Amino acid sequence: MLDVHVLYTEGCANTDRTVQQVQDVARGLGIAVRVHRVLVTRQDQANELRFLGSPTVQINGQDIDPAARSASGFGFT
Repeated sequence: MLDVHVLYTEGCANTDRTVQQVQDVARGLGIAVRVHRVLVTRQDQANELRFLGSPTVQINGQDIDPAARSASGFGFT
């Protein structure tokens, strides 16, 4: 089972849709996933989690967007 983390801020309108898309893609690929919703509430938490914006999808602590992996502007959006 693959653990996927969806990081988000309170009130993010795209969180539910993103979780559903992750589940749909995994199902289509035949991959078992466990999706964890992670509410980001503090700047230090955003830094620690490498949170670039809401929502952010990570697998094994890495953003699914390769270009975002070298980014450093962590915070709330």
